[in-house]
Amino acid sequence: MSTTIPRTVTVMRYILPLREGGSLPALAEADDDFKYVLKFRGAGHGVKMLISELLGGKIAEKLGLQIPELVFAQLDVDFGRTEADEEIQDLLKFSEGLNLGLHFLSGAIAYDSSIKTDPLLASKIVWLDAFITNIDRTFKNTNLLWWHKELWVIDNGASFYFHHSWQNFDTAAKTPFKYIKDHVLLAQASELDKADAFAKTILNEDFFRDIVNMIPDEWLQWRDTEETPDEIRQIYFNFLNTRLAHSEIFLNEAKNARG
Repeated sequence: MSTTIPRTVTVMRYILPLREGGSLPALAEADDDFKYVLKFRGAGHGVKMLISELLGGKIAEKLGLQIPELVFAQLDVDFGRTEADEEIQDLLKFSEGLNLGLHFLSGAIAYDSSIKTDPLLASKIVWLDAFITNIDRTFKNTNLLWWHKELWVIDNGASFYFHHSWQNFDTAAKTPFKYIKDHVLLAQASELDKADAFAKTILNEDFFRDIVNMIPDEWLQWRDTEETPDEIRQIYFNFLNTRLAHSEIFLNEAKNARG
């Protein structure tokens, strides 16, 4: 059974930036009348951050974690020309084309780390972040929300950081991921072995091929490499397969960090 490809929407209205910082995500409304948290290709780490969001989000979804719907979000060439803020206007100009949106969870509240979480759920989220090398789910910035009495995973853009140097993917895939020691849910993740066993029954080569094939060609036109979009997809595919096959490396790192 193939994985669902994200819908494509057209952004109609920029509402407001959601926080200060290099990436300047924004709340926006699309032509389907829904609101989305928009991640822009013209910000920060650009399309590589969007690829991290896409791959990380689809893996989280496959693992049964709650994550807002991901959509491809089209920004037309004239969008943002009337925006008064020059920084935002530049961001929108450089983000013409396909961006990424996450369905806005109206009324959601930030996760409070003092609240007890189901150990297996905590373990699955810790496993996910160790697998995708996500450095940004910490006490300082949990990137978790409570919505409708459930824990939701958001913001996977700081994952797959090997792609910023784009070399030695095989070595990168076998790293223990030392940053897991800072994970907000690590202390509650007492069922990491169960989470690992579960993930290995769910994730496989067919799934990895499906999700890397979802990466749009226009996100794979990199100035710092001569590789074709298909060659870049193959490296992500190889990274995911290798990392899953050697999950005991990052699993043991997480278990030792708990101890």
